[in-house]
Amino acid sequence: MAFPIINSIASWILKKRIHQMELFLKYPDEVQEELLINLIRTAENTFLGKQYDFSSIKNYQTFTERVPISTYEDLEPLIEQTRKGQQNVFWPSPIKWFAKSSGTTNAKSKFIPVSNETLDLCHYKASKDLLCLYLNNNENSQLFTGKSLRLGGSKQLYEDNNTFFGDLSAILIDNMPIWAEFSSTPSNKVSLMGDWETKLPAIINETIQENVTSLAGVPSWMMVLLNKTLETTGKENLIDIWPNAEVYFHGGVNFEPYREPYKKLFPKDNFRYYEIYNASEGFFAIQDRNNSNELLLMLDYGIFYEFIPMDTFGTSNQRAIPLNQVEINKNYAIVISTNSGLWRYLIGDTIRFTSTNPYRIVVTGRTKHHINVFGEELMVENTDKAIAKTCQELNCEVVDYTVAPIFMHEKTKGAHEWIIEFKIKPQNIDTFSTLLDKNIQLLNSDYEAKRHNNMTLNPLVINIARPNLFYDWLKEKDKLGGQHKIPRLSNERIYLEELLQHQVYQI
Repeated sequence: MAFPIINSIASWILKKRIHQMELFLKYPDEVQEELLINLIRTAENTFLGKQYDFSSIKNYQTFTERVPISTYEDLEPLIEQTRKGQQNVFWPSPIKWFAKSSGTTNAKSKFIPVSNETLDLCHYKASKDLLCLYLNNNENSQLFTGKSLRLGGSKQLYEDNNTFFGDLSAILIDNMPIWAEFSSTPSNKVSLMGDWETKLPAIINETIQENVTSLAGVPSWMMVLLNKTLETTGKENLIDIWPNAEVYFHGGVNFEPYREPYKKLFPKDNFRYYEIYNASEGFFAIQDRNNSNELLLMLDYGIFYEFIPMDTFGTSNQRAIPLNQVEINKNYAIVISTNSGLWRYLIGDTIRFTSTNPYRIVVTGRTKHHINVFGEELMVENTDKAIAKTCQELNCEVVDYTVAPIFMHEKTKGAHEWIIEFKIKPQNIDTFSTLLDKNIQLLNSDYEAKRHNNMTLNPLVINIARPNLFYDWLKEKDKLGGQHKIPRLSNERIYLEELLQHQVYQI
């Protein structure tokens, strides 16, 4: 009888936050402006605060004139100083946590500073807000009568010079509030196991005995876990294992290519899917409505936002604009200033606003993971939607994919070359290829123009990957599990050539 009471109390506490959210919903520009000034005032006496004379900055205009936009490479020397124990560089409070992240093939890791303020006022606050918004939209939820199956990173924390680094999820689990640990499965010990292939059966062994009411994790790796769970238990679907499961909280990659496969895993009419947008640098947006792919930009997490229009990104005309100048249906690169001391930091993600009252977004890709070799401006959002639509129309299923350009030669036009791993192959790959190309054209007018009469681009080329190609490739690079993702699009052929060498079947 205790669980229904706990569920009611937890719901009541979390829903109180709705009234606080109304402040940034009604006054978004004022909330962001005040937040920026508070960040600047707090960091006045840090190394960077003195370098840029924060004490004399009174408004956004002066801030942009004084502080340059930075990438990780720009900040790396100062981050390394902090990792060696030097404090008060970016942020006045001690920073002992560093979220380790890296590209799929790049051996060089990034170490993103994470302050206590970011842990408490951003990541954990966002976790509570996610539950708050979900419960507010689903009055009859029984979320807290069971546990949440969380799938975090597959690396434990490591100590170096009295600072700690690891996957962001490992940092969050290690610092998790008691209430969150009590309501989660598997145990912290299993969650922080380093080897993915040992961790997978350990998670299954612990979680199949639990009353799982929700799940949280990256769709690609969660699907590996869930399919293995079905294989282990011999059940037809996951509702047979966890009959009270009601929602899957997901993020990290576009969900569209995975939506139909997940519906088969959870064949329950009222099963919900809620998307989040977070990264090592912060927690940015949360789906705030049922059955929506739009995310509410959260404006009171200690993060000040700026945006660079992608049509000028990387050019001499590039400039960042504040929130109140954005337009809907345009692609922007995100620039953030945070309560971990990342000042005007380019995180590498691209988004598109779907609404400005309130500010809602969809994630469209990465500044590095797009293809614009021939002026086609192809974004991950385009290819994800196109492949999902094609699979639905032809009743097939994709595990993963990557795309790269075929460069023009003297007598040869360009094209896009795909490697696709199917779980369920199409009956006719030529039909699939033609329909995929058509669906991309419907979603992207620049691509359509370049494909018109094969003017610039020839028809796309598809390579069918052998089973487990992407899994084996990531395993070889020690990138299994957690937050590691296949680079979907690239202007170069590096990823694609490596994968081709791992044996694929070309059509």
